[in-house]
Amino acid sequence: MTGPREDTSHRHTSHWGAFTPRVEGGDVTAVRPSPFDPAPSPLLGNLVGSLRHPLRIPQPMVREGWLRDGPGPAPLRGEEPFVPVGWDEVVDRLAGELRRVYTDRGPEAVFGGSYGWSSAGRFHHAQGQVHRFLNTLGGYVASENTYSAGTSEVLLPHVLGAGPQILRTLTSWPVLEEHTELMVCVGGVPTKNMAVAPGGVTAHTSEGHLAAMAARGIELVLVGPDRRDLPSSSAWLPVRPGTDAAFLLALCHVLVTEGLHDEGFLRTHCVGGDRVLDHLLGRTDGLPKTPRWAAELCGIDPGAITALARRMASRRTMITLTFSVQRAEFGEQPVWAGVLLAALLGQIGLPGGGFGHGYGSIGDNGHPAHTRVLPTLPQGHNPVRARIPVARIADMLLHPGEEYAYNGERRRYPDVELVYWCGGNPFHHHQDLARLRAAWRRVPTVVVHEPYWTPAARHADIVLPATVTLERDDIGASRTDPVLTAMHAAAPPYEQAQDDYTIFAAVADLLGTDKDYTEGRSAAEWLRHLYEGWRADGAGRPDFDTFWADGHARTTPPPPGVLLSGFRRDPVGRPLATPSGRIELASTVVTSFGYDDCPGHPTWLAPVEWHGSERAARYPLVLLANNPAARLHSQLDFGEHSRGSKVAGREPVRIHPDDAARRGLGGGDLVRVFSDRGACLGGVVVDGDLSPGVVQMSTGAWFSPVPGVEPVLCAAGNVNVLTRDVGSSRLAQGCTGSRALVEIERWHGPAPEVDVAAPPETVGRTRHQG
Repeated sequence: MTGPREDTSHRHTSHWGAFTPRVEGGDVTAVRPSPFDPAPSPLLGNLVGSLRHPLRIPQPMVREGWLRDGPGPAPLRGEEPFVPVGWDEVVDRLAGELRRVYTDRGPEAVFGGSYGWSSAGRFHHAQGQVHRFLNTLGGYVASENTYSAGTSEVLLPHVLGAGPQILRTLTSWPVLEEHTELMVCVGGVPTKNMAVAPGGVTAHTSEGHLAAMAARGIELVLVGPDRRDLPSSSAWLPVRPGTDAAFLLALCHVLVTEGLHDEGFLRTHCVGGDRVLDHLLGRTDGLPKTPRWAAELCGIDPGAITALARRMASRRTMITLTFSVQRAEFGEQPVWAGVLLAALLGQIGLPGGGFGHGYGSIGDNGHPAHTRVLPTLPQGHNPVRARIPVARIADMLLHPGEEYAYNGERRRYPDVELVYWCGGNPFHHHQDLARLRAAWRRVPTVVVHEPYWTPAARHADIVLPATVTLERDDIGASRTDPVLTAMHAAAPPYEQAQDDYTIFAAVADLLGTDKDYTEGRSAAEWLRHLYEGWRADGAGRPDFDTFWADGHARTTPPPPGVLLSGFRRDPVGRPLATPSGRIELASTVVTSFGYDDCPGHPTWLAPVEWHGSERAARYPLVLLANNPAARLHSQLDFGEHSRGSKVAGREPVRIHPDDAARRGLGGGDLVRVFSDRGACLGGVVVDGDLSPGVVQMSTGAWFSPVPGVEPVLCAAGNVNVLTRDVGSSRLAQGCTGSRALVEIERWHGPAPEVDVAAPPETVGRTRHQG
C-alpha cells in the first residue's frame, strides 16, 4: 500500500512545520501542510499574505539623524523618520562605519546580536551569517546561553555535568508511554509550545504521545496556576507562582521523614546528600521544609503534598519542569530541587522515571537527537573573549566597564560602539522595554537586517531589507527530525530586498575580506557544498541533485533513549562531568562562589515580586508572561492567525472570574495592565482555568509605545513593558521575564493607535532614488 504523495515543487519548511505554499501574484495565498504531519501547526496560517505585506521594507533605509549627524547616542532613536537610500550608498556607508569602529576601537566594541529563530534553513541562517561575517573582520562581543533556558544552562553543569546536552537528550516519549506510571509536571506540559522546534518539524507527534499517556491511564499531575498548561491532567495543584521550589522541597521532606527515599542511590550516585537532608529537616536553619510550611507559601492543602509524595514513591515517576519555572528570580532553585526529588526517589536513569526538564517547552524535546552534525555554515574563529549572558544586554549598554558576577567569575561589561543585529527582535525577548530602549539609544550605531518593520528595525540607524525564507533556496534540518528538506524558493525577492549572504558579501568586498567570507562560492554553491559534506558523513544518502529534485532526504532516526541510563548502570565507568563524577545535590563549587542569591544546594528564596511582598499591596495580581500560541515569539504578529487571537485589537489578557468581577471587567473589555515599569493595553478574556490572583498575557505583540506617554504605554500589548530586567541570580544571570506583579483597570476614552501596524515615516529622497 502506498502512502500519501506530495508536490515537492515549492516544498518548504519552517520552525513550525513543513508545508507547500500556493503563490499567486508574488504572494502566498494558501498553505498546505505536509501530508505526513499528523498534527500540522495552525501557525502556518500566518504565512498567507506575508510576502507582499505593507510592513515589508522595500529598500535600504537610514535614520534621518544618523544620516545627517553621523554616529552617536540618539535620544530619538525609534521615533525619527527614515531616509530611503540606494544599495551602493548604504553598503559604502556601512563599510566605512565598520572600518572606523574596528580601526579606532577594535572588535571588542562590536556586539554581534542574533537569536537564531529567523529561518529553519541551514545556510540562510541569520545568526550564522552575521557571526561568520564579523569573525572575518576580527571578531565581536558575543552573547551566551538563551532567554528560554539560560538559568538551567548554567546551573545543570554543576549538578548533572551538562547543560544544553541534558535539555536535548530527555527520556523519549515512547519510553514514557510504556513505562511511566506517574508524571508530575511542574509548570505543566504546554501543548501550544509543541508546534515549534528549531530547524523545523515534519511530523508533530509530541502532543499525540501526551494524549496517549492520558488515554492509558497514566497519572498526569499539573503543578502550576494555569490549567491550560496540561489540559489532560489527572490532578491539578495550583501552586502560587514563585513557590515551586518550596513545593518540591516539601515533597522531599515527606520522602525523607517517612523513610521512602532511596538511600542506596544517594550513596552510590550522588554527593551532598547529608547537607541537603540537614536543610530539609531544618537542622541548619531551624525551619523544617514540611508540607505545612510549603502549603502556606504555595496556597494548597498540605495533605495534597503528603499524598502526592507517597504516590511518587510507590510508582515509576517522572518529575518534569518546564523552562518557564527557571525564567524567574532565583529560577535555579526549582530546577535543582527537581533533581533532588528525582534523586531521592532513586529513579534517575530508569525507563519512564527520574528527571526531565523542558517537555512541552519546545516541540522536539522528548525526541532523540542525531549524533551526526547537520549541514552547517562554518562561523570561523572569534578571538574576542568578552561576552555577556544573553539577558544582560541592557546592562551592557547602560553600564560599560561595570563589573558583574557570573558563574564564579568577575566580568566587566564591554564598551560597545556598534550593534549589528541580524535575525531576532530584542524588543520581544528582553524585559523592561523602557529600560532597553534607553540603553539602545546610547549606542552610536545600530545596524539591522530585517524583512519587516519590526520594533528592532524601527530602533535602528541602518536598516537593510532582507529576504524572507520563501524567497531563498535553502536546506531545512532539525536536530531531532529524520528528514532534510529542500527549501525551494517560491517567489522573487520583494522590491530591493537581498539575502543576508549577498549583503555581507558586498560589504566584505569593500573591506577586503570577501575571500574569507565567501570562500569564492555563491549561495547555490554553498548549499551543494554543505549538503555533500553532510552526505559524506553517512552511507546511503542521495547526492545533492537527487535530494533537490526529490525535495527531501531521509535519515535513520535515533532510537528512543533514557536520560542518564548509562550513568545509572555504571556511575564509576560512565561518570558525569561534575567535579565528583556524580549528581551534586549540594555543590562545593557553587558554595565557594558565596552567592546569597544562589546557595550551594536547593532552597526556597522569596522573590522580590510575589504575592507576599510589600509591592503586592499596589500590584496584587501575579502576571504569567509566557510564549504565545498564535505565533512563534513575535514573528508575523501581523499574520492572519495571530490577528485572529487578538481581543479588542490587542493582546488578550486572561483573568479569573472573581478577579474580573472585583474590577468590574467583562470579556472583550479594553484594559490597562500596569506595573512599576510601565503599562500596556490588552483585551480581557475571563477564564476559570486560571488560579485567582493570577493573570496570563503572552509575549510577542510588537512593541508600540504611545508617543509622549511616560512611563511607557504599549498600545499593542507587549507584556515585556511590565517585566523586570534583572538576572535570575549571580550564578546564571538568566532571564526573569516569566512573572511580574501587576494591576488591571478598565481603559477609558479613545484607544491609542497601534503605530507598528503601518510603516514608519520616511522623508527626504524619493523611494528607490540612488
